[in-house]
Amino acid sequence: MPEPAPPPRVECRAVRRVLPSGGREIAVLDGVDLRIDAGDFVAILGPSGSGKSTLLGLLAGLDRPTSGSVLLDGEPLEDLGEDALALLRRRRVGFVFQSFQLLGNLTARENVLLPLELNGVADAGPRTDELLRRVGLGERGHHYPSQLSGGEQQRVALARAFAPRPPLLLADEPTGNLDAATGAAALDLLCELREREGATLVLVTHDAEVAARARRRIHLRAGRVERIEGGP
Repeated sequence: MPEPAPPPRVECRAVRRVLPSGGREIAVLDGVDLRIDAGDFVAILGPSGSGKSTLLGLLAGLDRPTSGSVLLDGEPLEDLGEDALALLRRRRVGFVFQSFQLLGNLTARENVLLPLELNGVADAGPRTDELLRRVGLGERGHHYPSQLSGGEQQRVALARAFAPRPPLLLADEPTGNLDAATGAAALDLLCELREREGATLVLVTHDAEVAARARRRIHLRAGRVERIEGGP
């Protein structure tokens, strides 16, 4: 298993994302400027419709800004073609979804193994088994998602996201579908894995207690950065 790449620096420069709505256009993001340093842990907060998930999708290269630039270690993502973006996401970006997004026809172990196989990692089994043990599911790898609780599915999703050692991890409301106790345990695990793997973590949440775990908190409102808390 190759060593992880150094954690990246992420930047947004005057980013706008405009979408059509009922015959007019709405600026979901409207001139966002921010910088996330390598190895940082940042929470993005804001009311519904403030642009949090849209911003996360732009950072992942899942969407492109209408204007402005999103940069990963100084490289503008909007300059990359679809194949290059797909390769970047596969090798450098891990994503944790609120709805887990596990493949129902694969076992827990196969879900974690999949991104390693897609990256052509030889002998990926030990890494897969190690991560399942770390998330407390070493004996549940043969179970399918439908046989696991919501908390267990989220733990599999965390193991899968970290499997290829992505230097950038993006999490969209990772505790949103879990009860308070299970969500707290999943967040503890996410923070522990992030520290061990040395990734840059950007987490979208509406929960102030979740956001309090981050080193910095970026508040969005109406598609703009309202304020930034914490950090230098």
